[in-house]
Amino acid sequence: ISRVVDRTLRPLFPENMRNDVQVILTAFSHDQENQIDMLGIIAASTALMISDIPWNGPVAGVRIGLINGELAINPTFSQMENSTLDLRVSGTAAAINMVECAANEVDEATMLAALKLAHESIQPVIELQKQMQAEIGKPKSPYVSADVPEDVMNEIRSRASDRVRQVLLETTDRSGRKEALDAIESEITADYEERNKNAAPEAQVNMRRVHEAFELVVYEQVRRRILEDGVRPDGRSFTQIRPLAAEAGILPRVHGSGLFKRGQTQILTVATLGTPRDSQEMDSIAPEERKRYLHHYNFPPFSTGEVYPLRGPRRREIGHGALAEAALRPMIPPESEFPYTIRLVSEALSSNGSTSMGSVCGSTLALMDAGVPIKRPVAGIAMGLISDGEKVAVLTDIQGLEDHFGDMDFKVTGTTQGITALQMDIKITGVSDDIMRQALAQARDARLQILDVMLAAIPAPRP
Repeated sequence: ISRVVDRTLRPLFPENMRNDVQVILTAFSHDQENQIDMLGIIAASTALMISDIPWNGPVAGVRIGLINGELAINPTFSQMENSTLDLRVSGTAAAINMVECAANEVDEATMLAALKLAHESIQPVIELQKQMQAEIGKPKSPYVSADVPEDVMNEIRSRASDRVRQVLLETTDRSGRKEALDAIESEITADYEERNKNAAPEAQVNMRRVHEAFELVVYEQVRRRILEDGVRPDGRSFTQIRPLAAEAGILPRVHGSGLFKRGQTQILTVATLGTPRDSQEMDSIAPEERKRYLHHYNFPPFSTGEVYPLRGPRRREIGHGALAEAALRPMIPPESEFPYTIRLVSEALSSNGSTSMGSVCGSTLALMDAGVPIKRPVAGIAMGLISDGEKVAVLTDIQGLEDHFGDMDFKVTGTTQGITALQMDIKITGVSDDIMRQALAQARDARLQILDVMLAAIPAPRP
């Protein structure tokens, strides 16, 4: 719930503000009938609106269900038992800025209608928050801007822009591109360090600002290359997927295993079956008591060539694990047909973006290898967006660099019949209906292509 709230609020803080902001939500009482996550978004937004913290809200959140073929606004827990859609949406008055969804093969047209209804239904709550701010809100506080000084930015832009663009034109290999860009930055950094030695303290340039300026130049040139030249950093077209591969049954001792590869991203998922008493006992404020289908996602530091201590699961492990779990849940056979507890563990062996969607594909392979009679295989794809306000590029299968410098990370999972999960994070204030429609259409084409590769590895669940 905290992650859903955070993803809604975060894009609306000023980009050049570096103050720590902490929002604490507490559920004081719960009636076991009305869900609290979307209320949390509204509460957090309202608190920020009436505070003195600079923030470009308000936002509001809503849940949309699909019950007996009809879309329902904010259904209760008991109503959701008969719903084929659990869509959580938040946004501003102008646009949607966060989506989290679990669905039972809902088609793209119905999903777009649900997203439109969600955005319409939050408007009265947004207006109420504006009224509250006008009546009881504090004046917003000034803050110290963290922008790079203009003279430093202009100098580094003039020195580095053409050279960075040349690297992007000539190098599509990830490691080669990083080495070339690091060499340019090191040269500029060394020059500023030398100048600082001979300058008075008040005239010295903060080296962190030099690094930030260079990062901004790379950001500008990557986006320019995509929008003006129509070419992505690794040379692909907007709709092209990286090389795909899939294998099932590669670990001899476990119940089921699947290895899925998409470019440099590789995910190994292991499936283990247990008796009904192995199901997880839930102890939360939601009425759910036991859980017989579990998915865990691990993102070890070696997958990105980093070093950090392994402690508890972090924010992204929890969020990605929950997304992959939601993607496959509608395809898990009911307990009356298959009375096993099912645990999936996805290990990110190598990461260059979209490991959560790789986990969905690896999990499907592992379930089929373990003999779980899933209704249909599920695949996932991550969509991206680059926009300068006029030109728009919707990208299929984003890699790490495009996620880092892009405006949207929109993950879509589903079968040949429809969507089973969505998750959208954006860095801009919102996205239009047309962009959502295009992203869902490209995601469907990609999903079907990936399913063909997976079914070539294992065409059906083993007996």
